[in-house]
Parts: sequence; structure tokens; C-alpha cells
Amino acid sequence: MATANQRDQDERPESGTDGAPTDLYAFAVRLRRMNGEINRLVQGFAGDHGLHATDIQALAAIMDAEEPMTPSGLRRHLGLTSGAVTACVDRLERAGHIRRVRESADRRVVHLHYEPDARAAARSYFRPLAGATEAARSRFGEQELAVVVRFLEALNEELAAVRPSGG
Repeated sequence: MATANQRDQDERPESGTDGAPTDLYAFAVRLRRMNGEINRLVQGFAGDHGLHATDIQALAAIMDAEEPMTPSGLRRHLGLTSGAVTACVDRLERAGHIRRVRESADRRVVHLHYEPDARAAARSYFRPLAGATEAARSRFGEQELAVVVRFLEALNEELAAVRPSGG
């Protein structure tokens, strides 16, 4: 039978060297909060530019792609229907954020490019986010930041493998 002290220790969250909790719940709370704060900024940018939140996800995917993004690649990345991606790309193009380019010998292939002027507008809008990120980074040493980056990479890999249930 466990003593009261053992039960208390079993129920205590795991802690890091600075005493901050490191259990799954602590991560979930902080990731939800960060996601909410970033979504607040993204919603503001979308609203100011007459876009949907999905359009901003599309812009990020186009910007971060290692190779030129195609509409079908964007559809797979966002998990949308072809029609929804077409509407999204149309909105982004009308708003001046992207352009469609037929760059290959196969004229059916369309690449999506983030417009430089739109990139500058996004940089300007999200400058406070970059400043907040830099302020937070400045509180940590290079070794700690390397661990954070490794954690975020691992989390993104795991999340990419998760598929919604029932769908």
C-alpha cells in the first residue's frame, strides 16, 4: 500500500531543473496558449487583407515549401478539396499575395509563388511576432535553443503523421 507521501509524489507533475512542470499537461497548456496567440495575430492579418485563416495557412505553406508549391501539393498539405484550394488560390491571387506560373514544359503544371510585395507586407505586420520571438530567444543559451528547435522539429514530425479519426 502506498503512503500518503508516495501518492503525493506520484500525482506531482514532472519538473525540469528550474522547477517548471514538464509533463504532458504542462506542454498542452502552453502549446494551446501559444497557438491561440499566434491565431489571434493571423486572424488580424487575414481580416485586414480580406482573407480567410485557411488562406494564411496556404501562404505559409507556399512560403515554406522547399520546392515550388503546386495547387495539388497545397491541397494535400491543407487537406482541402480541389474546389476549396482553387477558391483559396483565387482569393490569394486577387489580393496580390501570390501568382500562378506555368514554368515547366508541361503547361498543365502550375507553380504558386509568393509575391515579394506581399511578403514585405506580411513581414511588416508580423514584425511584433518576430520581436516577441527574439525577446524570448534572448532568455536562453544556444544549447537550450538547440533543444527547443529539436523538440519543435520532433513535434512537427509527429503531428504530420497524425490523421483525424473518422475521416
